[in-house]
Amino acid sequence: MTIVKAFRFASSVHWRGGRLTRASAQGKPALDVATPPEFKGGVEGVWSPEELLVAATASCFAVTLAAVAERSGVELKTIDIDGLGHVERGTDGPFAFVAIELTVEVESESEAPETVQRLVSDAKQLCIVSLALDVPVHVRLVPLTSTAVALHG
Repeated sequence: MTIVKAFRFASSVHWRGGRLTRASAQGKPALDVATPPEFKGGVEGVWSPEELLVAATASCFAVTLAAVAERSGVELKTIDIDGLGHVERGTDGPFAFVAIELTVEVESESEAPETVQRLVSDAKQLCIVSLALDVPVHVRLVPLTSTAVALHG
């Protein structure tokens, strides 16, 4: 017998004028979101949709990695992720994301670098946000106890 699980994630956005909106989800603090200052009419000091997309990708990867490690019985000490979204304008098209890079620093008390690499590879295959994107998400692992290893997607 197969059990299918389905979830729904709701949020609302209210336009506040100009290039500023407020995003909300039930039971959570509201968040101002605006056009980034790199674009005409952009707003300084406010999260942009582009930053939120990169943050969603990085945070999804982090919690997925933590879950994969827990399920594998591996205790991680730290997970730190720097995300970088690449947005470009084609010669005859609109601005668009062309890639997201995640630099992942993971520290484990006693795990071999190969074990951490396997956990990162598994998390890359399971991160719901990354899987929803139509751009590649490149993950570069920097184990805090060994040399960097790159995964490209």
